[in-house]
Amino acid sequence: MKWNMQQLRAAKHRQFSFDETVNLDRLKEVNEEIRSVSPVQVRGEAIFTGNVVRFPLHITGTLILPCSRTLADVEFPFDLTVEEQFTESDYVAASDEDIHLIEGETVDLLPFVEEHILLEMPMQVFAEDGEQGEAPPQGKGWELITEPEAQEKKVDPRLADLAKFFDKQ
Repeated sequence: MKWNMQQLRAAKHRQFSFDETVNLDRLKEVNEEIRSVSPVQVRGEAIFTGNVVRFPLHITGTLILPCSRTLADVEFPFDLTVEEQFTESDYVAASDEDIHLIEGETVDLLPFVEEHILLEMPMQVFAEDGEQGEAPPQGKGWELITEPEAQEKKVDPRLADLAKFFDKQ
């Protein structure tokens, strides 16, 4: 996912599109929460507008993250549509534009793809009930209550006699 400016300038007058599958195992070193990364597919094209090269990108893949409750592996698929912009000259960008200055003679999109994937990663992910493989956690004096259980009216045994006080039977 690295091109020199000569290749990109040649693509100024014809369509320059790409469809690559990249291995981003380096993400596991950057973020220890990531247990595994599937091969990531990156599709896009280079579009010239004056001195600016735009790269609309479509990024898809799957991360394996730990469940926040049970630490079981959870698949987190991502499907991103992003755009990166580069320029060689001192382009004055509008306040809402994010344009990167090309350093040297190459444009490397891989660090930007990694950044977008890390930004998409959720802070917490939970396994589905069928994927957990074990009972919800509980300890001495406490237990995890799921929503259907929480809706049932349970009377605290210490207040059982008080609950009978309002019965008109």
